[in-house]
Amino acid sequence: MLPTIKHFFKRDDGAVTVDWVVLTAAVVGLLAAGYGMMRQGTADLADGTSDYMISKDAGQF
Repeated sequence: MLPTIKHFFKRDDGAVTVDWVVLTAAVVGLLAAGYGMMRQGTADLADGTSDYMISKDAGQF
């Protein structure tokens, strides 16, 4: 297994480079999509927490 991995990293053919570029672009795209989905939910949670904290007096905690 180790010789196969070493051979893989030693190869710098064009096809391998293109594969890595496509794979990296896919990962970045998935991360961006995940961030976009989580951003609104996180903002809503922060707003809800802020509203709750504002509605309470300091002695109620």
